[in-house]
Amino acid sequence: MPHSVPSDSTDFQQILADALENNSLTKLVLSKYRGSDKSLQRITIRPIRLQNEDVLSFVYQHQTNHITKNQTYKAAIETIKLLLVEQFKSAYLSLLTIEIQLEISKKGKSKITKHQIKEHADNDLQHNRAKKRFVDINRPFLTQLGVTDKQHNLIPAMSHKWKQINKFIEVFKQALDVSPLAKDAPINVVDFGSGKGYLTFAIHDYLRNSLNNNAQVTGVELRQGLADLCTQTAATLEHHGLSFVCGDVKTHAPKHTDVMIALHACDIATDYAIHYGIRANAAIIMCSPCCHKQLRPQMQSSELFKPMLQYGVHMGQQAEMVTDSLRALFLEAYGYTTKVFEFISLDHTNKNKMILAIKTAKPNAKKHMQFLQQIADIKNYYGIKEHCLETLLTDSNTH
Repeated sequence: MPHSVPSDSTDFQQILADALENNSLTKLVLSKYRGSDKSLQRITIRPIRLQNEDVLSFVYQHQTNHITKNQTYKAAIETIKLLLVEQFKSAYLSLLTIEIQLEISKKGKSKITKHQIKEHADNDLQHNRAKKRFVDINRPFLTQLGVTDKQHNLIPAMSHKWKQINKFIEVFKQALDVSPLAKDAPINVVDFGSGKGYLTFAIHDYLRNSLNNNAQVTGVELRQGLADLCTQTAATLEHHGLSFVCGDVKTHAPKHTDVMIALHACDIATDYAIHYGIRANAAIIMCSPCCHKQLRPQMQSSELFKPMLQYGVHMGQQAEMVTDSLRALFLEAYGYTTKVFEFISLDHTNKNKMILAIKTAKPNAKKHMQFLQQIADIKNYYGIKEHCLETLLTDSNTH
């Protein structure tokens, strides 16, 4: 018996079809998966040009790998229709001037919400000179990575990535300015989970070309195919001092690290990344954590809070807050001035939090113990028995 399609879902599909017709689609993300494949998390869909044909690229994001499939617009619309009816209960559609969210309830009822985008991709181009940009849009790596075309014009579908790259370099510049690193000495950067290399290429370009620093930048990526692709791109562009290797934060151990980056490090991978940065005595640590799973099942709440925490989303938000607060306090305990703030969300996660830590001094014994006591008090209040970062620091006798 065929599934019925809720009216709002039909409207959503028509909006998508119209967006493809007028080239206004930036991105479509399908989430809240309810199918049989337990490893599938979400699908990110973008328009791309492939062999002189406009197609939609479907990136199926699994827990351990990503699978890409390309379809013509006509076939893609039918695929998306089936996916929304049978497998996914949420869809986020990003157009040039509007963002549209579709939610489908367990009972099959659908709801559409719309939000206007204040800044238009075309306006970004028109006001490039007026706005402060931390990355030159004419840089060759942006064209090679598909952010701009051969005339160095921003590709509309990559407007969000362009903003993300600029914001990332802006945050890095501010951190570098107050860090103990000397800008005239070579800076060693390690970027864990470098993916397609957008931010890795950007920080290498900023250090080498904007600051004239003889930096050495290494992208570490678990997927061999992406590591090889980025290596080939770096070779094509003749980017000296930029390399990519296959591995992760648990296996990679360079001799020296000044800047440690780990964006979208899932669950305890963020703890391993922070531990790596502390052990390496990195001057700057930049993390964007997600999937806060370890503490949530351990946490106990007072009777007062239980009515609030009966709602799963609040329980998740509490676990996220406690997990990242403990991480920040551990960094403070080891001599880092730490900030936790909102960053532009990454393509493969809705999370937009960043933990930025800057080495300011050797750990003061008194302050070190004060922070550890604060951590112990928080753990005791919530009944937390184990925190991965604490275990790693204890096992390695990090001081």
